[in-house]
Amino acid sequence: MGVLLETIQTLQIGQVAMWIIGGILIYLAIKKDMEPTLLLPMGFGAILVNLPESGAKAVIDRLFEIGVENNELMPLILFIGIGAMIDFEPLLTNPKLMIFGAAAQFGIFFTLSLASLFGFELHDAASIAIIGAADGPTSIFVAQQLNSNYVAAIMVAAYSYMALVPIVQPPIIKLCTTKKERMIRMKNVNRKVSKTTKILFPIVVTIIVGLVAPDAVALIGFLMFGNLIRECGVLNSLSETAQNVLANLITIFLGITIASRMVAAEFLQFETLLIMGLGLVAFIFDTFAGVMLAKIINIFSKEKINPMIGATGISAFPMSARVVHKMGREEDPQNFLLMHAIGVNVSGQIASVIAGGLILAFVA
Repeated sequence: MGVLLETIQTLQIGQVAMWIIGGILIYLAIKKDMEPTLLLPMGFGAILVNLPESGAKAVIDRLFEIGVENNELMPLILFIGIGAMIDFEPLLTNPKLMIFGAAAQFGIFFTLSLASLFGFELHDAASIAIIGAADGPTSIFVAQQLNSNYVAAIMVAAYSYMALVPIVQPPIIKLCTTKKERMIRMKNVNRKVSKTTKILFPIVVTIIVGLVAPDAVALIGFLMFGNLIRECGVLNSLSETAQNVLANLITIFLGITIASRMVAAEFLQFETLLIMGLGLVAFIFDTFAGVMLAKIINIFSKEKINPMIGATGISAFPMSARVVHKMGREEDPQNFLLMHAIGVNVSGQIASVIAGGLILAFVA
């Protein structure tokens, strides 16, 4: 009893606050089904490392050092699993959708300027801006490469906004579009994509990105390697392992190791709230830019594009595509936008990695 009373007396308000934050993340994971494989371990980890004299913190710190801090191993391995999950066929049948993936990275560069105006050093501003990629592994990789002072806040913001896509994006899309625009039906492109094309695509993309943005080679290379495993046709069991066992296992470990940087003394700062806000700004302007580009194209095009698909140019795959498809069905039950939205969404995966590489080349 005496030991318990001593422990209670050593508790600080910040530690209790982090328990609450951890509880909120667990609630969102279980009750709202928002990225449960990530938010649940993050939430529980936040509680673990904020217990007085926590014996778990040293273990979690060690995992972070091995898997993230020293070599970005976990994010890169996770990209193999993500690549194995992605089917690029919707993009290959309609390659012009790539333009929306590029447009939806606008928020990153806008937020880079904004964060600098708020007084963040360039390497921190760039790390914060990449939250707009809506891609956790890319955010971690860039922040670590640039030695940002705010890695924990950046990681939490990046993964939180990925999970909050169904909440954040619909209001922005509705503000930018009319009901008539949201009801636009798009024709499906009936074009057969050969197996050879699917195999060559990850190889060619890796080479091109390597020539244009060498700093992005690690990210795009692991992503495309995962996709090559999927498409080659001779490694089906390995592809299934990468998509399920590998991706889930790394996501769980990544979530709980992120918590090593959620210690109250480091996390509960004004800068953390500012970073969360700037991350939201990046996310909003990514969505806005994709939608507005589609609206501009519609001014000059006879075959109209549903501007909502422009919002899926972020890297939150496949959540963003599902959100847009659902919004289209709400306006018109016979409107099927999923394949178009998926095509843009996978292009956002590639574009976000390239954007991360350009940020590294510009700042590092």
